[in-house]
Order: sequence, then C-alpha cells, then structure tokens
Amino acid sequence: MFDPTEATLAQLREALADGRVTALQLTRWYLDRIERCNGELRAVIEVNPDAEAEAARLDAGPVRGPLHGIPVLLKDNLDTADRMHTTSGSTVMLGSRPERDATVAARLRAAGAVLLGKANKTSWILGPAGWSARGGQTRNPYDTERSPHGSSSGSAVGVSANLCAVALGTETIGSILGPAAANCLVGVKPTTGLTSRAGMIPGIPSFDSIGPLARTVADAAEVLSVIAGPDPLDAATQGAPTLDYRQFLDAQGLRGARIGVPRKEFFGYSEAADEVTERALETMSRAGAVIVEGTDIPSADRFTSDPAFGTVVMNETAYALGQYLARTPGDHPRSIAALVAANRENAAIELEHFEQDILEMLAAFTPDLDDAGYREALATVRRLAGAEGIDAVMDEHRLDALVMPTCPPPWPIDMVEGDPEPHGAALAPGMAGYPAISMPAGWSDGLPVGITFTGRAFSEPVLLRLAHAFERTGPVRRPPAW
Repeated sequence: MFDPTEATLAQLREALADGRVTALQLTRWYLDRIERCNGELRAVIEVNPDAEAEAARLDAGPVRGPLHGIPVLLKDNLDTADRMHTTSGSTVMLGSRPERDATVAARLRAAGAVLLGKANKTSWILGPAGWSARGGQTRNPYDTERSPHGSSSGSAVGVSANLCAVALGTETIGSILGPAAANCLVGVKPTTGLTSRAGMIPGIPSFDSIGPLARTVADAAEVLSVIAGPDPLDAATQGAPTLDYRQFLDAQGLRGARIGVPRKEFFGYSEAADEVTERALETMSRAGAVIVEGTDIPSADRFTSDPAFGTVVMNETAYALGQYLARTPGDHPRSIAALVAANRENAAIELEHFEQDILEMLAAFTPDLDDAGYREALATVRRLAGAEGIDAVMDEHRLDALVMPTCPPPWPIDMVEGDPEPHGAALAPGMAGYPAISMPAGWSDGLPVGITFTGRAFSEPVLLRLAHAFERTGPVRRPPAW
C-alpha cells in the first residue's frame, strides 16, 4: 500500500486518484497511527467513531472537492454536530451537543475531508501548554519531556507525528504560531475575519482566528483557501476575500522583497532562536530579498502595559464564553459561574494540578460591550498594534513583511510551575488582528526553531509567497521518530 508518511496533500490526492490508496485505507492508516502513538503523545483527545464510514461514503461517491478523502484533525474547541464532543479539554463539557458544525468544519466536509477526530488543547484553567483535564498532557514528538507549546498543541503534534494529513488550530495570541514552531510545522494565523469563528468556543473575539497547521506551506495555503471567506454567522467576515492558494506560490519568490527585522522586543530572549533567525535572514538575502534593519515596531513596548489590553480581555472573554455556554444545547454548565461550580464538584479531575483563578475572575465580572470605556480600550489596542505599530513601520520602510523568531525552542514540561514567561512573535499580529505565518527555520540541540512572517491585514497572499520561497531554499522539516 502507498505509504502516507510525510505525504503532501498533492501526493495524497494523486495516490487517491490513481487508486494506490482509497479514502478508507488512508483513514485506517491514520487511525492505526493514532492507536500506536497517541498513548504517549496525547495529541488526539478522541477519534471520530464515524470516520471509517465517512471515508467509505467518499470512496463510493463523486469527488467533492480538493480535500476529498483527506483525514483532518480539529482542535477540541471547534463544534461538530456528530458523535464527537466539543469540550475545550474539559470533562464537565462532555454533555455539550452543538446544533451545527463550525463553519470551518462544514467547509472541510464540503471539500471532501474526513474529520478524523478532535485534538487536545490547553485547558481554559491553564497550566502547562497542551495540558487538559480530559486529554492529559500533550507531548512534543521531538522530545516527550519538552513542551508542545500553545493551545493548539494537539493539532500541531498530530500533524508533526503523522497522525493526520493536516489539522485546524485556533489562535488568540500565539496558539497556532507557537505550536507550529515547537513541532517543525507551518502554521497560519489568518487575519481576524478571514476565516469564520462561528462554532468555535471563543477566546477573545477581537483577536481570535482559525487557521491550518501543515507540514508544507503549500498544504497550509490549500487548507486556508478551503476555509476562508465570508460567513453570515460571523459578522467579522463581511468583505473577507475568497482565496486561491495557487496564486500564493508564484515564481517571484523573495527577489526584491523588502523584509523588516523588528529587533526591539522580538529578539534577545533566546540566543538559539536569534541564531536560527539570523541564518534565515542571510538565506533570504542570498535569495534576493532586501533585509531592512532599524524597523522596530514603534509601540511594541506598550502592547500589554497599557491598561486597555486588560479591559478588552476581560470584557470580551467573559461575554463571548458566557454566550457560547448559554446558547449551546446539551447537558453542560450554561454560564461561567456554573462552569466554575462544576469544576469544583469534579476537582479531583478538573483541578488536579491547577486552580481556576482566571475562570473565577471571569465569573465575577460583568461584561458590557456597549460601554464607552470598553470601546475606547479596543480602539486603543488596535491603534497601538495596527496603525501605530505594524502599519507604521511597514509604511515608513516600504516593507513587504516583518520577520522575527517565533518563540524559544521547546522548554521542559513543568507540572508544578507551568510554563516560563511568554516571549515571541505573536503579540503584535494578535493584538492587531493581522496575519502571521510561522515556519521551520532551523534546529537547536535537536529541537525545532521557527521564524514568523507577519504583515498588514489580509496580506496572506504576500506572506505565503515569501514563506513558500524561503521553504524552497532548503529543507528544514525533519519528521520525528514516531
């Protein structure tokens, strides 16, 4: 049988088309991988009990779309109206029964994808990246004592360890970019509003986006093309463009591209990450890019110190999560206060390692999205990160993109102290709601290190073109030994 290990979407599609493998065989291959590897990696929180039946139906019918027969994992905060659960890693949410698929899940199905299962994620109680009460601790496939990073950890480990072909993650600030870097993957955090968040357990809606994790830029671009576009269920997507991934991968590449290097705040926290990024910038320069120094983001030191950020976080998180719990059918807590109480009743599982301080703060907070103070705070955050941040430096220096280290190499998992203080590329594009792509750039002591391309709102075509061109300068991706 055709070996799907490390296969690209194009290679899988070709094998399906010429009969070397069927959708059912491919699905069973990945399910077998999950059975053999997931016990230690803890990347997959559950498999779809109907995955094989769905694959068999695809084999018996016409080709639905570009992902026909391709097995995909979804992060466990994306609704599916089937026999899978949507719990955000919480055992007290097992009774949740969404009425419909999340829009991105529906678009994957329409394109012919097999929804293989749900991926583990960081609990909303927090703790180490990748830990949830329901799924346990997701582990990095390059070193299982090291962090998988970020909330979309299960999605990233699933793709990296070849437990699926591609996966969807979600990002508020860093939850796609960090796991991509830590697991030697391409991760796309789209412009907020390019992909619908309808049917997503929310984080902070002004920052939230849903994007792909993949082993190549072309695969990430293709999945993004499937899930992007307007959706009447998410007002933020009004006017969002539809995308054709083939337009992203033209031959122009890096030649003549002006790449800014914002060193202040985004370099200097990790010698290993800095070294990898410097080598990547040298590679881009040899490929014809113009590396522009002195391009610090003017407002970077004010992003989180300004009290506006906290005002936005508290109001939007309390409101959006409360609305999701109240509106989603099923036998589960219907408010944040009820969620806090349910966690206390199940403390041996839900609070085994960590308390729920953040949820308790949210339960005690009364959000008001019509309040002038909240609206002013949101405008301040957007101005600092956008008009006075990324846009300002790109306008001044006529840049096509900014490039910086994504984050440090994966750190040791610590179930007592949790994760170290966060550093990385995600804050500026996250707060601005702008796109970013993390991709493999090098190695440090056998651990992957990534770089991030970021730029203006809806500049995904530019960023993907540059990332694809950098990818073609030499292979960095190495599959883990699983």
